[in-house]
Amino acid sequence: MSDLEQNPTERECGDDPARAATTLIPPREVPLGGPRAMTVRRTLPARGRTMIGAWCFLDHYGPDEIAETGGMVVPPHPHTSLQTVSWLFSGLIEHRDSTGVKALVRPGELNLMTAGHGVCHSEVSVREEGAPAVLHGVQLWTCLPLEHADTAARFDHFAPEPVEVDGARVSVFLGDLGLPDGSRPASPVETFSPLLGAEIVLAAGARLSLEVDPTHEHGVLLDDGAVAVDGEAVERGHLLHVPPGREGLTLEAGQDGARLMLIGGPPFGEQIVMWWNFIGRSHDDIVRAREQWQAELGHDADGRFGAFDYPGGESLPAPALPHVTLRPRG
Repeated sequence: MSDLEQNPTERECGDDPARAATTLIPPREVPLGGPRAMTVRRTLPARGRTMIGAWCFLDHYGPDEIAETGGMVVPPHPHTSLQTVSWLFSGLIEHRDSTGVKALVRPGELNLMTAGHGVCHSEVSVREEGAPAVLHGVQLWTCLPLEHADTAARFDHFAPEPVEVDGARVSVFLGDLGLPDGSRPASPVETFSPLLGAEIVLAAGARLSLEVDPTHEHGVLLDDGAVAVDGEAVERGHLLHVPPGREGLTLEAGQDGARLMLIGGPPFGEQIVMWWNFIGRSHDDIVRAREQWQAELGHDADGRFGAFDYPGGESLPAPALPHVTLRPRG
């Protein structure tokens, strides 16, 4: 997914791990594309909380009737020094990228694209005959540590087997998670820093105790229903940040059950600049990436970002840079 804001701000990335209190982060609405396009609800980055571990971007969208809104139509756009994580609750998205991949993003299956030195891709919602025309899911980014920032681009797919326990269905798509039955479902997908990513669906009134890494900070995004995390209620569409130090999290669903996303990782601890779809370590990194994208616009197979066949038209040009120096934060 692209950050389609026309005047993207500099992101202050790298928060203080010493903050002990939880924080409930409200979403802000961002239109994804033109006047008929769907609206996403963005909780990362946010004022005062720009990262959770290496997770640096979280868009939550739907349920969206694509026949009414046009759905998701994001033309070719670039990324650097990050991984995109796509996870759907319903609907289908066609993903194309300059590594040569053409794949469908399906509910309950992880599609992870590593940008590294540079990649471009597109995302367009589609409908299979007999499939629901409702798009609903999340898109996240994780920042690559400096030593892996220029790694080669690639694409990974993984369909986790859901685990049923204590009135919950748990699908771990990144990292691993301790469950009350003693099992520890884990993902084989490689990441470049420790990460946790899981979808958890709770039945009405279910109570689920999870074992988590106390060196990690965590985020709980409530998609639907009602849930309390260690007794603290999370509002629908909001993201609860839980600082490091807890060895467990207890989730309690309301009378209608709940569906949520659980993310986590150790505090990132590096200074970065995040602007538009680029992550760098300096203002010059961002300027260089923008200039290269503008020169290529997804039409140079041998360029930094590569090229692929996109039937829907032209690539997204980069917005103008602000008239200030982008500063590393952290």
